[in-house]
Amino acid sequence: MEIKIVKRILAANDAVAEENRRAFSGAGVYVVNVMSSPGAGKTSLLERTLESLSGAARAAVIEGDIRTTMDAERLERFGVPIVQINTEPFGGECHLDAPMVRGALESLPLAELDVLFIENVGNLVCPAEFDVGADECVVVASVTEGEDKPLKYPLMFRVCDAVVINKTDLVEVLEFPLVRLRENIMTVNPAAEIFELSARTGDGVQTWTNHIRSGIKRKKTGDRSRPPENDRETG
Repeated sequence: MEIKIVKRILAANDAVAEENRRAFSGAGVYVVNVMSSPGAGKTSLLERTLESLSGAARAAVIEGDIRTTMDAERLERFGVPIVQINTEPFGGECHLDAPMVRGALESLPLAELDVLFIENVGNLVCPAEFDVGADECVVVASVTEGEDKPLKYPLMFRVCDAVVINKTDLVEVLEFPLVRLRENIMTVNPAAEIFELSARTGDGVQTWTNHIRSGIKRKKTGDRSRPPENDRETG
């Protein structure tokens, strides 16, 4: 009986996710669902991304947290529309789901946007299970978390289109096995695009933002294909 209940919940979520997807497509908005464990650097990555896209793309953010508006407040300085979703009233859920995102869209000028970033609740399990209607799912993996996370949390890395390896400025200090992390990612998801960067120093961020610009362009032109190999971070 419990399995049937779970299936009904996911089916209902997926139906709303399809509604979200149609709304995004109708407005020509490229939507990126950013996920990670707490502290991996989602908000820092968004800060760098919004800074790079300023004046070039019209962006907005849906910010997900169990409590507080701290991350949303960090992004306010970029002058983009931000909608905060706190999941505490929903039972303290450790993820955003499609209905939550659907409710947030009522406060966003979709027709005036090029890209929408959804910063999901920090968690490497639950967010992977709930489709929200995004064009691209991204997981941010910090080098401070260890190289084993793709193997321990395979679903998260399997459902993602791209993996951002963050805090690469600490690789030498931590003697971090970066090659092994890449190998573990590819073991779980050989199709994943991998970007290595430091949101703190800005190193490697341009390649990531070029990827986002490419996604925006593809969405506007109706091209659903993946970007050419030379537009990706490969080494």
